[in-house]
Amino acid sequence: MSYKILIADDEEDIRELLADFLEAEGYECYTAKDAFEALKKFKEIGNFDLVLSDIRMPGKSGLELLGEIKEIDEDVMVVMISAVKDIESAITAMSKGAYDYAAKPFKLNEVALIVKKAIDKRRLILENKAYQRNLEKKVEERTYELQKALKRLDETYKFTLHALVTALDTRDSETQGHSLRVVGYTLKLAELLNITDKDELKIIEYGALLHDIGKIGIPDHILNKPGKLTEKEWEIMKKHPKIGYNILKKIKFLNKSSLIVLYHHEKYDGKGYLTELKGEEIPLGARIFAVADTVDAITSDRPYRKALTFEYALEELIKYKGKQFDPQVVNAFQKISLDKWKKLKQEIDKKIALEEDIF
Repeated sequence: MSYKILIADDEEDIRELLADFLEAEGYECYTAKDAFEALKKFKEIGNFDLVLSDIRMPGKSGLELLGEIKEIDEDVMVVMISAVKDIESAITAMSKGAYDYAAKPFKLNEVALIVKKAIDKRRLILENKAYQRNLEKKVEERTYELQKALKRLDETYKFTLHALVTALDTRDSETQGHSLRVVGYTLKLAELLNITDKDELKIIEYGALLHDIGKIGIPDHILNKPGKLTEKEWEIMKKHPKIGYNILKKIKFLNKSSLIVLYHHEKYDGKGYLTELKGEEIPLGARIFAVADTVDAITSDRPYRKALTFEYALEELIKYKGKQFDPQVVNAFQKISLDKWKKLKQEIDKKIALEEDIF
């Protein structure tokens, strides 16, 4: 590989001497009679590895040239040529980015050594930068691959959870499709509450999806009883949030979502169950879910009645705002029209129908 050197000196004999000598050493050399010509050639030809520049030149000094070319290429090596009386200026130049200096009258073998060291340093700098760029590219590629793998894993998790919930909803004849609808409503409410953190949204989504997972531990004769539950049966039914929590809390990616499952029957005024938490003691995800759950319960068919309207659901939310429901979540529900909520229900029901075909 031939390295390119630019030699700037107002003395023709010196620049020609240096050019001839360095070309004989295997370098590709260009010369300039002053700093102006040197800067022009540096820009036009480009990719110089080394600049040999006299400090004292007419019109513009070598120190000025040093600053200008370093702005263009910070990695170019610059060696200052100075008379003995300018050694102090040469040292100053080194503090401003010059690699070294050669004092006149110089010995060519010493110049050759300085040039070789300067070229070697530039080569090392460029190799390190190339290695860093390559490393960054590999990190970027690996990060992209990891993100794709995590996305596939997350999709697998979601598919598995949806299959499980679909099976549970099928077991509970009163609530088929309920879990998937309530997820849609919950995420929409989270959006209206300006929750944008992806991790938080995932926690809320999985908590809403799996809120009734604990019903897996409720006997069929209680779960599917057509009439009113006895007090003893109701006490058993009320255990399903704790059962669900105990199932999910040991699963790392569902640990935080398990709190929504545990508290999804709490009421804002503290009169819910299991723990009778109230207000903001109840996790926000559970407070959002409470509104979504009620909306779906009212607007979906039940064995004992047909679905009621979203208008009626809104009346109930307002009626129990501050009692059963967090006022800010009810207010969020009212940010969009009931027609949009109806449309969202239709879209979710279509997805449920498709998922039932898959599962």
